[in-house]
Amino acid sequence: MARRSDVQQDPRIAGDPELYPPEGFDRSAAPHGTAPRRRGWSGGGGRWLVWAGRAILWALIIVIVVNGVRALFERSMQDTGTAPAETAVSAFPTTRAAAFADQFAAVYLNYDAANPQQRAERLKAFLPEGADAQFGWNGYGRMSAGAFQYAGIDVIDDRNARVSVSYQSGDSRGLLSVPVYYDGGRFVVSAQPALLPDPGPAGLPQLPEPDSDSATEAELRPPLEGFFKAYAAGNQADLQRYVANGVTIEGFNGRFTFAELKKMFVPPGGADSRKVTAVVVWAVASGDAAAPSPSQDPAGEPGGLEQAYELTVEKQGGKWFVKDIQGANRSVG
Repeated sequence: MARRSDVQQDPRIAGDPELYPPEGFDRSAAPHGTAPRRRGWSGGGGRWLVWAGRAILWALIIVIVVNGVRALFERSMQDTGTAPAETAVSAFPTTRAAAFADQFAAVYLNYDAANPQQRAERLKAFLPEGADAQFGWNGYGRMSAGAFQYAGIDVIDDRNARVSVSYQSGDSRGLLSVPVYYDGGRFVVSAQPALLPDPGPAGLPQLPEPDSDSATEAELRPPLEGFFKAYAAGNQADLQRYVANGVTIEGFNGRFTFAELKKMFVPPGGADSRKVTAVVVWAVASGDAAAPSPSQDPAGEPGGLEQAYELTVEKQGGKWFVKDIQGANRSVG
């Protein structure tokens, strides 16, 4: 007896409904060549689940990226100590506080036992109600200060700050620390101020003596002396004799008088262009027509001021002309 093999020879035949119809299917009732319909869900409609899963995955990725960027930004703000703009900007009006403190210092640091009431009246505009009228001065002696300048501010919060004001009294300079309180657009000195020492001038390092082109210096001296005379007078016709083509330089219009070209320094360089440092003495008149003669009072003699300039000079047609003039960075030694 022949036995049918259990092995599938052709996989295309295994699922063919024509050869193996579902159980209970009536082939005679179906039209010729019609395959039986599958009953139930075969799984092909599950594509919507795949797309839904992908959407959820992308949403998670976006959330992770956004949170990561925000964490990096917050960490960088903490590392640099910089807050966002709305919290970093203080509401304290520093410019107006500086002006208030300057005016207060001008009254506070000037007193005279011969007229104490004047100082007390002027201080009222700066002091809180009920404060000592002289604000700590004992009513004796005399002090005169000037050259008041805002030097800095330490903002404590939106209402309180300490303003530093520099001043000069006699031959010394100093600082006055003024505590101020701000409310409703107004200021008041909130406590006793404090006198602080000025740090003094910085130490200037000594530079080695630079090389100088003495030959060019001798060549430049006559035209530069003529230039500075015309520069003091401010006459454009005279100035143009010493100024490079296409350049206009304004002078002092007679406010000063040229006295002397005291020093010059000409570094080695190109044949047709140099940067020259010159020290000039200006004669400054007293401005008092009735001043006594120099033999009677030295104050009547014109004063002399040494000024250091840096000039750019160019050679045109065999002659030196000034192209630019400005203050010198370092004086001639």
